[in-house]
Amino acid sequence: MAIDRRREAGGGGRPLPEENGSVPGAAGGIAAAAAAPPGPPPANAAGVGAEIQAVPVVPPPAAAACSPLLLDYDGSVLPFLGGLGGGYQRTLVLLTWVPALFIGFSKFSDSFLLDQPDFWCRQADGQGNWSGSLAPGHANRSGNSSIFPPTPGLPTPAGGNASECDCHEWHYRIRAGLVQNVVSKWDLVCDSAWKVHIAKFSLLVGLIFGHLITGCIADWVGRRPVLLFSVIFILIFGLTVALSVNVTMFSTLRFFEGFCLAGIVLSLYALRIELCPPGHRFMITMVASFIEMAGQFLMPGLAALCRDWQVLQAVIICPFLLMLLYWVIFPESLRWLMATQQFEASKELILQFTHKNRMNTESDIKGVVPELEKEITRRPKKVCIVKVVGTRNLWKNIVVLCVNSLTGYGIHHCFAKSMMGHEAKMAITHNFYADYYTMAGIALASCLAMCPVVGFLGRRGGLLLFMILTALASLLQLGLLNLIGKYSQLPDSGMSDSVKDKFSTAFSIVGMFSSHAVGSLSVFFCAEITPTVIRGGGLGLVLASAGFGRLTAPIMELHNQKGYFLHHVIFACCTLLCIICILLLPESKNQNLPENIPDGEHYTRQPLLPHKKGEQPLLLTNSELKDYSGLHDSAAVSDGISENTTANGMKSM
Repeated sequence: MAIDRRREAGGGGRPLPEENGSVPGAAGGIAAAAAAPPGPPPANAAGVGAEIQAVPVVPPPAAAACSPLLLDYDGSVLPFLGGLGGGYQRTLVLLTWVPALFIGFSKFSDSFLLDQPDFWCRQADGQGNWSGSLAPGHANRSGNSSIFPPTPGLPTPAGGNASECDCHEWHYRIRAGLVQNVVSKWDLVCDSAWKVHIAKFSLLVGLIFGHLITGCIADWVGRRPVLLFSVIFILIFGLTVALSVNVTMFSTLRFFEGFCLAGIVLSLYALRIELCPPGHRFMITMVASFIEMAGQFLMPGLAALCRDWQVLQAVIICPFLLMLLYWVIFPESLRWLMATQQFEASKELILQFTHKNRMNTESDIKGVVPELEKEITRRPKKVCIVKVVGTRNLWKNIVVLCVNSLTGYGIHHCFAKSMMGHEAKMAITHNFYADYYTMAGIALASCLAMCPVVGFLGRRGGLLLFMILTALASLLQLGLLNLIGKYSQLPDSGMSDSVKDKFSTAFSIVGMFSSHAVGSLSVFFCAEITPTVIRGGGLGLVLASAGFGRLTAPIMELHNQKGYFLHHVIFACCTLLCIICILLLPESKNQNLPENIPDGEHYTRQPLLPHKKGEQPLLLTNSELKDYSGLHDSAAVSDGISENTTANGMKSM
């Protein structure tokens, strides 16, 4: 092209950008000087050379590109270590599974610590009879709308008589298997009921801030320090929660407990993903989810054994003492060390892997260890999540998955309230355990369905299918049920309110089933497409988005379900937007994890369905993409172009 010829004639113009978008500085000039043919110096430099002798500049080792063999972790390093075939790797995966049971206990503890009991005022005769002084318990036995169930609405005295809340001593009947919980300990009923919602906020807000902050720290100092310090502080704050003297102290300590719990969840999730080869990542993550659900199913029995909320809190936190041993037995993520070019620590860890697996270093066919020896003096290169703002595709993928996570967990509460009766008049059952296990059973069925669906359709196809189901269930519940309710008012319609209730329950179950899958799959999808150097920050963003979705449940309960319909409509519109955005995501099934930001940028969108044999694909692969970066240099070389000459070299008229 004429532009290329003029660029060559003008000295090449500006240097072309590197693969990650940065412009080479002095290293690019040195490379150009080294590539110049030998010969006499230019005439205008002869005098200068006579006075000042040129000193050869040696480029620093960090300026050279890193060996691609070391950056191809899934293709070279992991096969050398034996993948998951090595016993040491299997032990480490097992160690990431065990804490999932303790995490399940902590996540679902609010269902028992802050459950709103039936309550009535103790009479002056000391009998504790109901005798007309009954302050209404809560007819809405709503179960777990997300992993943190909402507290029922604020009580209003029967008959509108506010004097029934003027009581000095309350009696409680707790449904959650405890003799005493936080509500009965500090009489958080009537005018003090709002403090229960604040206590729920504290744990969720702590999780949100914890995911955001510990994710960035994990990318900077490593996954292992974040895990171990989170374990230490959750022991301190969690055990102190059991010693709280008032609800303010309880809520404050629960915030810090949630913050530390977020660090444990995020670091274990990242370590689990980074240990696995491409074909095993999803199933190993799902096993951890099933173990966490086991904690949800075992929680009622644990509460029945403990009987008191302080004992229950201590029993939930004490198992984290076992994780203090991880300081000795659990290493840093080798994948993260390699991606951040900490090759000296990587070499020591590789030797530890080979020693634990009783491997012979002579089996290193690709020469990973010799390449490490060459690059061992390279300085570490760590990246913060804010660098994703300068990318072209990666930030869009992360934002799409964050919105999917927010929508999935947010609309889950809408379906749960619809199934349990959002007007707080009648629950699907009158038994706490039936409600609790109904919600847990739907979540378990959702995870079981995810395994074959994602295995067959892939990450993007599975996420799209579950989001379509969520949108259909939401739209049918909002539109069809209103239509059924209108016709049921006609005398000869033959429809009754029971028909509407059955449809509402069916759509709610389908919506809860699919929205739970959307939220879980969005988090896993983000962990796969985010590069290793910023995986902690990416996971923190998507998990924090999930936390914001869960936060809508106590917010709606605090306002006594006011604006419930608008809340559902907004999230229903978000599902339609998400369906369109999911089509823009890449497919990560059986793909190597991206190690740095350029690798993440190369994750481009593929067709949802594979093209037929002999059919020309509409989307180019990475190898077929052409470099048009030279077009940006046209402004720099425009000064050398004649005014009567156009960009394509033709004379203007």
